[in-house]
Amino acid sequence: MIVRKYSRVVVALCVFAVALLAAACGADEAPAAPPAQVSLASPAKKLNPTDEILVRVTGGDLATVTVSNGSGKKVDGVSTEGGAAWRTTEDLGYGTEYTVAADAVNNDGKHTRKTFTVSTIDPADTAYANVVPAPEVVADEGIGVGQPMVFQFTKPVTNRAEVEKRLKVTTTPNQPGAWYWTDDQNVHYRAKDYWEPGTKIHIEANIYGLDLGDGIYGAEDTAVDYTVHDSWVAKADGATELLTVFHNGEQVKQMPMSLGEPSTPSHVGPHVVSERLDSVVMDSCTYGVCAGDPGYYKETVYKNLRISNDGEFVHAAPWSTSQQGSSNVSHGCVNLSDENAQWMFDHFHIGDVVEITNSGGPELPVWDTYGDWAVPWKTWKAGNADA
Repeated sequence: MIVRKYSRVVVALCVFAVALLAAACGADEAPAAPPAQVSLASPAKKLNPTDEILVRVTGGDLATVTVSNGSGKKVDGVSTEGGAAWRTTEDLGYGTEYTVAADAVNNDGKHTRKTFTVSTIDPADTAYANVVPAPEVVADEGIGVGQPMVFQFTKPVTNRAEVEKRLKVTTTPNQPGAWYWTDDQNVHYRAKDYWEPGTKIHIEANIYGLDLGDGIYGAEDTAVDYTVHDSWVAKADGATELLTVFHNGEQVKQMPMSLGEPSTPSHVGPHVVSERLDSVVMDSCTYGVCAGDPGYYKETVYKNLRISNDGEFVHAAPWSTSQQGSSNVSHGCVNLSDENAQWMFDHFHIGDVVEITNSGGPELPVWDTYGDWAVPWKTWKAGNADA
């Protein structure tokens, strides 16, 4: 009996010890980690295409995130905040729906997969900011010291002040300048004085995603580089009937010329060469003087440097050689002999300057490619984006 009682006590103690051991082991087990929570941080129901898509996770890390459009094209992105966030790193498209697929892992290694849909705004229309002159036109020669920087929009701009905030010019060496709108589609940039020869100019229009006004948005960003070549400035004096040419400030040539006659005087002020044409058919019917009318003419003219859009050129005029150097007989152009016109055509390029004085004509209008230099610097610098 004594032996059996002892055995029962031992058994009871062993059962009690096993129970205590089991309880102790249960106390060391950590509770299961909660699932990772994935969210999409979107500032609006319809994103601007320049907005980023931002995915965040709490209670874990993002294993993978993909953003793709309806065609399956993926948008580039990068993990941030130590794996707790992911954001896109390239612009989105207009009027596009994107699928965002995120896979997050919690502290227990369990996955949470979530899918979102994001859409972007769909503008009524878009517009481009084209550059003038076109880079390919001046790639070989560069631009002259009088050439303004020009963005020409393909649609009218009403939010001009907002657009100006997205325009940037960098010059080396530095030459501070300002923007000025010649109309609602053209904005020009120039400094107080002509560019220094050799200046490197970088211009940008960062308008993608920007409301230009009236529901029109920027179609894309634009960036272009220019180099200013040597200074070529010709001074056409209607009092002396002489055209004097300066290269980098030094006089290199002087030639007789004829400006516009009193009924069609040449505009005064700095003119900028905007086009070079070996031959042009000049027809007075383009401004209303047609065949049978007094003063009608239609002539093929050679070695043409366009200096305004209303028909002013520096060109060869062999028919007026006898008047060149003595009287003004043209319809507003700078008439030269064949030989002198050829010399000008060989030496003057886009952006070079022809300054006309004592012609009896009005100033070249600011809108008449390029009347920029007729605007006083104080007025130009003040700008007119809000006008």
